[in-house]
Amino acid sequence: MSTHDNPLLTTPLHRLHTELGARMVPFAGYSMPVQYPAGLMAEHLHTRNAAGLFDVSHMGQLTLGGADAAAAFESLMPVDVVDLPPGKQRYGLLTNDDGGIIDDLMFLNRGSDLHVVVNGACKAGDIAHIQQHIGQRCTVTPRPDLSLLAVQGPLAVHALKRLVPGVEQLVFMTGGVFPWEGTPLTVTRSGYTGEDGFEISVPDTHAEALARALLAQPEVKPVGLGARNSLRLEAGLCLYGNDIDDTTTPVEASLNWAIQKVRRAGGARAGGFPGASKIIAQLLDSTMASTRKRIGLRALDRIPVREHTALQDSTGQPVGEVTSGLLGPSTNQPVAMAYVRAEFSALGTVLQAIVRGKPVAMEVVAMPFVPNRYHRG
Repeated sequence: MSTHDNPLLTTPLHRLHTELGARMVPFAGYSMPVQYPAGLMAEHLHTRNAAGLFDVSHMGQLTLGGADAAAAFESLMPVDVVDLPPGKQRYGLLTNDDGGIIDDLMFLNRGSDLHVVVNGACKAGDIAHIQQHIGQRCTVTPRPDLSLLAVQGPLAVHALKRLVPGVEQLVFMTGGVFPWEGTPLTVTRSGYTGEDGFEISVPDTHAEALARALLAQPEVKPVGLGARNSLRLEAGLCLYGNDIDDTTTPVEASLNWAIQKVRRAGGARAGGFPGASKIIAQLLDSTMASTRKRIGLRALDRIPVREHTALQDSTGQPVGEVTSGLLGPSTNQPVAMAYVRAEFSALGTVLQAIVRGKPVAMEVVAMPFVPNRYHRG
């Protein structure tokens, strides 16, 4: 089928991207900016040092309402939803009956409802899955009328608080509803870069005006998907479809931290989510897990190692595969995530990545590759 037969969608910021000279690419069914004239390296480093503005309006947004919404949503994930206080945000994982990850997501308790953000490429399936399984217990309202902007970096708070006073009082993984130009914004202090920053849910009708207002701030420059990817990789954050998918469990993906004690064995609300028996067994005994584990790698030579690159041990035996990799603009070293057999996951282990038929030495290292700088108060 041609692109003409299946045209790409555009976000409300499409005109602005064109005006700014963005290079547009297909992504998750949308035409999205991969970079602006300054280039990926400059955009990446500007976000690390000041503030970058990202259009992430391809992401899916929905609200869950009703008295049973939290308990209903909790039945789909190995995550504590019921005890999440108003104004707090949490990372969640939709799982399937085999313990695989259908998608990862973020949700905010707004007091009157739960505001949920899911990945763009998965949103149609996620919304259908949620409606099918809990639509009789709570209201599930897709919000295609909302855009999502992210302003990220150590100076992001200075830029945003001029436009939206009060956001500076938020700390990492909190949020609320704030007025701007007569319209409500749902703002969370979170993001996908490892830096301090905010994600802003804004009605489509006001998205371009808000983006222009942010870009008028001296700290802020536009940033595309290319730098978004390099920033998240340096921060040790998974990309759905690369580093996690419906065949990987949270334990294999080293996401144990995302499963609160109340949902584990012995917890007040243990189990009760898809794949619970497998996931809880893996949490209790790592030998019950698959033989693979997600790890971080740093190349010992200055040779970038990309996704799908095979990994071998010192004898040339296959041990795993790279799922994300690039030359880190901040680390100034090639870094990667990979799945390897568990016996090769210890820090300091040296593996060989096979790049164009030649071995490149890579050492297993701790993630994140660049220290996180979230604002925790």
